[in-house]
Amino acid sequence: MAMSNVAFSVVGQAAPAASLRGVPAVEGAVRPASAFEHAADVNTANSTIVNGLLALGGVAAVGRAAGKRRSQRKARQCATAVQAGGDGGATMPILRLGTRGSPLALAQAYEAKKRLAEAFPELADDDAVEIQIISTTGDQRLEISLAEIGGKGLFTRELDVALMAKEVDFCVHSSKDVPTDLIPNTELCTFLPREDTRDVIISADGTENFEDLPSGALIGTASLRRQAQIYAKNPDVKCVNFRGNVQTRLRKLQAGDVKCTLLAYAGLKRMDMEEHLTRILEWDEMLPAIAQGAISFQCRSDDEKTLGYMRALNHLPTMQAVTCERAFLAALDGNCKTPIAGQAKIEDGVLKFRGLVCSVDGKTNFPITAEGKPEDAAKIGHEAGLKIRGEAGEKFFKDMQDYVQELAAANTKPVR
Repeated sequence: MAMSNVAFSVVGQAAPAASLRGVPAVEGAVRPASAFEHAADVNTANSTIVNGLLALGGVAAVGRAAGKRRSQRKARQCATAVQAGGDGGATMPILRLGTRGSPLALAQAYEAKKRLAEAFPELADDDAVEIQIISTTGDQRLEISLAEIGGKGLFTRELDVALMAKEVDFCVHSSKDVPTDLIPNTELCTFLPREDTRDVIISADGTENFEDLPSGALIGTASLRRQAQIYAKNPDVKCVNFRGNVQTRLRKLQAGDVKCTLLAYAGLKRMDMEEHLTRILEWDEMLPAIAQGAISFQCRSDDEKTLGYMRALNHLPTMQAVTCERAFLAALDGNCKTPIAGQAKIEDGVLKFRGLVCSVDGKTNFPITAEGKPEDAAKIGHEAGLKIRGEAGEKFFKDMQDYVQELAAANTKPVR
């Protein structure tokens, strides 16, 4: 089941892909710092021009930039071939994989590479699938909350440009970072089997419940979804912007910047860092984000060679569940400026969905449940979203968006 494609205009910075090939298997998802630094340096040197194109011309400008980058790439390849005596002097990869450069993103990229090697003998050679690190706006602007700098899309825009420019054949995503509107002529073609979707609380002193935190206690989270559900339990704490990769957040916690923080259990498991969690939060305590715990692959819809490899790895139950959740989000026009949660799973042949929309302060909540046939996943999610939209009213959503815009930092405790 292919995700629907809707055109959209994108504004952001485009980063050329920095190749990372022949790196040994993941050990705790830690990669050499030089690889990350190189990706960031390349991005900084080239982002201004592409950012201007994106701002002025949207997708059309991106397409023109992508065409120019393709021509430049071909010229470089020809020059390399001449210098090497005509054959390039190196084995060309069969597939090129685009990914962010965080330890978690690389762990997911290497998981994708491993699964492809296991499924296809021709991809077993280490050079067969090339991993290219692409720095994104979301990775660079860590001092600002996601709600302030545009929400979803911040971790995928530069990957989109590389995909359109055919610098990569497919991109590996944490599905919760992917906007509901994909760039034209692309699709989420593959979902790997889903990891545990629950959130975890991590506290330096072992505190397990938000209700037990003292008045004024600082909780580090960049998520309005988590913030709203925390305030519903304890309105006297204060949520503050807390971004960066898992390792960065743990260092800030240990330094005493905040009393506790929250992370996705899936990320800790993928990096073998479960020992850091204090307690796993059940859905009744903290309903997870849309598509949390799901790794997805995005590729061009007309690239039959890549699609042939990708579709063989698709896990249908995960795709159906995430399709339902994303349809719910799309019906609500949701992004990182809206506290929306939703989870679907298939039990005994029935797709069961739970959704939640909250006000930023956690005082107003609109929960919903729905179920039906897995093949009707998109319809189930869409209808659930429309139902909440009708119950809450358009003024609720407008007020919530206006309220967030008024805040100097979207992840501080809202006080009217």
